[in-house]
Amino acid sequence: MTPRSAARALGRRAPGRAAPAPRPALVAPPERPPAAPTGAVPSDQAALPPAPRPGPAASSPAALLRRLGLRPRKGLSQSFLVDRRVCATIARAAALDAADAVLEVGPGLGVLTAELVRHAGRVVAIELDKQLATALPALLGQPANLRVIQGDALHIAPEALFDDGYKLVANLPYHITSPLLMHVLQAARRPRLAVVMVQREVAERIAAPPGDLSYLAVAVQLYATPRIVRTVPAAAFYPRPRVESAVLRLDVRPAPAVVPDAPATFLRFVQAGFKQPRKHLRNSLAEGLGCRPIEAEALLRQADLDPARRPQTLTLDEWARLYEAWRATSPGEGARSLDHQPVQPG
Repeated sequence: MTPRSAARALGRRAPGRAAPAPRPALVAPPERPPAAPTGAVPSDQAALPPAPRPGPAASSPAALLRRLGLRPRKGLSQSFLVDRRVCATIARAAALDAADAVLEVGPGLGVLTAELVRHAGRVVAIELDKQLATALPALLGQPANLRVIQGDALHIAPEALFDDGYKLVANLPYHITSPLLMHVLQAARRPRLAVVMVQREVAERIAAPPGDLSYLAVAVQLYATPRIVRTVPAAAFYPRPRVESAVLRLDVRPAPAVVPDAPATFLRFVQAGFKQPRKHLRNSLAEGLGCRPIEAEALLRQADLDPARRPQTLTLDEWARLYEAWRATSPGEGARSLDHQPVQPG
């Protein structure tokens, strides 16, 4: 027997060789989670079954979009409203009940739509994105009171959708806020009420008091009384926009506040007056109407208005007074000179 083998036999370490590391104690493997029921799929991959309370059942907006094979499209201003508390606030502000018909524009993933179908008798949702429009009814459990139309809301007349009164309730795509509002407010059948999510800056412009009126404020306030319900942080959306938002309520008037016989021509005239909003009204109006400043000044004095005022300081009634003076000075001819100019959304 060699010395090395003798040492091993006696359990001693052979000279010049380190002792082997001790074997770790055996540890039982962690218990596996219970197996899912047959046919079930993990929640972040599951198809969306109908739920007792309608609403997208995704673990997150990103996960839902992945399941649908979609991603937010910047060109369509797709920042999806995902905060259900904000949706509840919007529904309360709209005072919905089972007798109401609702027009929603840009339903997206349907979080607000779910709130609307719970409270309103009928909801018509217009979605430009073909894939979202196709997926929306199934996401919400196929509610019987929901109709989804794939198309451009700017090219769909509300009177083609509603035989009677309706309410506009929507998280509006921000790039069409102004034209969409003017589209419905100037339609043959206007909404009785509108509650819309818009950029906070736009909401503040629309709801501005006299003395700080933009053309957009004059145009909207001609048809409705605006009120900001609440501001909404960027965290309420996915993906988060770079701006804050606001819920804006518009109580639509039964008739335009002034010049009810010619609101479109009146707005073209106001638009001409805002041609250079930072200039004195004398110069801004002259440029917008294509006349000499001295003629614009005479028109302003005829309406008992200071030519040195700026366009944003005039009230709706003062704009109406100035319009009537202009129409009396150039009957027919003045209106025809503005007829070729489209009414801008603001």
